[in-house]
Amino acid sequence: MAKRDTYTPESLLAVAVQVFIERGYDGTSMEHLSKAAGISKSSIYHHVKGKEELLRLAISRALDELFAVLREPGAEQGRAIDRLEYVTRRTVEVLMSELPYVTLLLRVRGNTDTERWAMERRREFDHEVAELLRRAAADGDLRADVEVRLATRLLFGMINSVVEWYRPERGGAATSDEVADAVIATAFAGLRTYR
Repeated sequence: MAKRDTYTPESLLAVAVQVFIERGYDGTSMEHLSKAAGISKSSIYHHVKGKEELLRLAISRALDELFAVLREPGAEQGRAIDRLEYVTRRTVEVLMSELPYVTLLLRVRGNTDTERWAMERRREFDHEVAELLRRAAADGDLRADVEVRLATRLLFGMINSVVEWYRPERGGAATSDEVADAVIATAFAGLRTYR
């Protein structure tokens, strides 16, 4: 690969995320990152301490976007079931708009301090969403015969699976609105009680 004359920390981060996804974090060396970015290793070290800092920056981007959803008015106001639907929709939208970063977040396994930190933050997010499910169930808006922990796992399983099949570069891909509508229709038709 030819050396680039200019690059930014953002473009370096985007390259690092792709390499981490392709090779796995543990299978990626600074040499791999240098070649993929088309810059020297010393140029990378000029901006970051190493690959773990790149990992933390990438994962932080995904986590910051997800946690921001929980602070939006639609996630904080109204009936729990409506807030849950809002958070589900916005989580799908974030996943699709930040696809490489969320993909990387979902693939961390806890082998480094950064990965363990990311997994703990993911659990915090999951707990906040699970609390919305509990409140919706307490309000009588969710089926009583589906245990809340199971419903939470099934909902996140559906949302998180998008990273495995959504490929916008292949053309003809569904929009984030279409995917979010399908997730909500599928999940909530089975979870919601209608009075």
